[in-house]
Amino acid sequence: MSLSPELLLHGYSIGIFPMAENRDDPELFWVDPKFRGVFPLDGFHISRSLARRIRTCGFDVTIDQDFIGVVDGCAARADTWINAELRDLYQKLHQSGHAHSLEVREQGELIGGVYGVVLGAAFFGESMFSRRRDASKIALAYLVDRLRQTGFQLFDTQFLTAHLASLGAIEIPRGQYRRNLEEATNTSADFTAPILQSAAGVIQRITQTS
Repeated sequence: MSLSPELLLHGYSIGIFPMAENRDDPELFWVDPKFRGVFPLDGFHISRSLARRIRTCGFDVTIDQDFIGVVDGCAARADTWINAELRDLYQKLHQSGHAHSLEVREQGELIGGVYGVVLGAAFFGESMFSRRRDASKIALAYLVDRLRQTGFQLFDTQFLTAHLASLGAIEIPRGQYRRNLEEATNTSADFTAPILQSAAGVIQRITQTS
């Protein structure tokens, strides 16, 4: 099937999302998991070692400074579901304000990040990557903090992996997910709202609620 940005957003709004079998497969298919991975925004788990890493790593964190660089970083692995059509669709959603990235840099070099699609107060996390130890965990910590500060209600991770579970992600049944989704998409949030995200502030806010 071939998708338009509008049809892609409609899919997210009803609880489904597209994937390709691999980067070279031109075909896309819709996915509707029986159980959905989500990150409770007040349940991100930040270990002592991760908190120490955030304080001392010296990484720079930005948003929407290199969206396609983050997408390409996520796709630069042996097995990826991001084909050329999805790459193009996500770029179009970013240009229309419906997709955002969070970048992690070390001395100017892009070393990690995460990107996702936004509808109302729902953030659909698509993928993340890391080229340095803990870069993806740091990206997630900053992302959760931003989502909380800018009015989001739902952080969808699609599937639950052991890595995400170790940071506080959980699985919920499809019916519960769709109820949460409807509420979130009918609420407004602003991913790009100006906020302060210092390392100390991120750690303090997350540890106060986790």
